Amino acid sequence: MKKIYLVILVLFTCCSISHAQTTTLKSPIIDSVFVCPPCGSCDYQTFDKAGKCPICSMTLIRMSLSDFKKQLNLKPVTVCFYIQDGVELLDFAGPMEVFTTAGFHVVTVSKTKTELHTNGLSFIPQYSIKDAPKADVLVVFGGSFAATIADTAVISWIRAQRSTTSYFLSVCTGAYILGKAGILDNMTATTYFLQIDNLQKAFPNTKVLANTRFVDNGNVITTAGISAGIDGALHLVEKLRGRDYARSIAQTIEYDKWVPEQGLVLNKGN
Repeated sequence: MKKIYLVILVLFTCCSISHAQTTTLKSPIIDSVFVCPPCGSCDYQTFDKAGKCPICSMTLIRMSLSDFKKQLNLKPVTVCFYIQDGVELLDFAGPMEVFTTAGFHVVTVSKTKTELHTNGLSFIPQYSIKDAPKADVLVVFGGSFAATIADTAVISWIRAQRSTTSYFLSVCTGAYILGKAGILDNMTATTYFLQIDNLQKAFPNTKVLANTRFVDNGNVITTAGISAGIDGALHLVEKLRGRDYARSIAQTIEYDKWVPEQGLVLNKGN
């Protein structure tokens, strides 16, 4: 009889241990992952703990699994850079770095495909206004803008983009280009600090602000001079991808001067 009790006890103990092991080894529900900030080489890798990415050595950031999955299926964003001869180099180079790092598709457009010059650099735009593809975002820049605002063909082309473009962004004195196209009518804007008064006189239907890094009217964004274009570009990335994503872009390009609240957001828009 004792042997029977002993066998039952052993079986009961084994079942209990087996159940405990099964419970312990059950996989936990994963609701967040650690991912590398966008860098192009390992954007689709996930890790289960904080630290450095073993592939590119960048600091990993925590992201909900659902947000990461959404990120993998993001709608591509096409950004058109309209660039004129004599453009300010950092006006467009800074935003280009931001948008390409964010995974956006950037195309360069000018009136023709003639070679352009800026700060000792020469380059050829990919498209002319005759064959430029449709874009989600149109960006214009400062530098030598007088010839551009006097060119009726270019201004008509920029004005026509309102039917297909979701966002307009100007950097520095590129605000004159948007103003000439009528895109700043009844809007609030900013520009290079030495051009605040002149822009106000040129476009009396636009309220022009000084000491503002960028102004967001919803789908029309203007920035202050030169390096402020980086802030405007990061702000647009934030609108489209969220602040954490934009912060990761700023970290990737090592731009530690980005302060989102430096800008004026009048209308969050889309």
